Amino acid sequence: MTIFKEKVGEEYLTLAETKEILETLERERAADEEREMRYELARAIEHVNRFATLDPEESQEFVDELLELEKVDEATAYKIANTTPKDRDELRAIYAQERFSLSGDELDDILDVVAKYV
Repeated sequence: MTIFKEKVGEEYLTLAETKEILETLERERAADEEREMRYELARAIEHVNRFATLDPEESQEFVDELLELEKVDEATAYKIANTTPKDRDELRAIYAQERFSLSGDELDDILDVVAKYV
């Protein structure tokens, strides 16, 4: 059983964009002394604080640059931006569910973009 009645929309976010949203939410919750922060929200805030290294504008530039590459779709661009793979094996893990595989040159092109932002 699910508690949701319908999906209203879906949007991909980078960790930096998520961090910005959660910081706003955290400030609102802190202002209201009677509201406790749920465990899941606290863990999400802890996660983005640990792993978000870019600011939202840089992270969006990163995604846009990845989208310019031939075999990178929107969902994959956000996965790459959020995980910042360091080598071909980590990048192949992101593409493991796809019906195609990337050549060494295509992997290297993606890793070159990642290297600019790490």
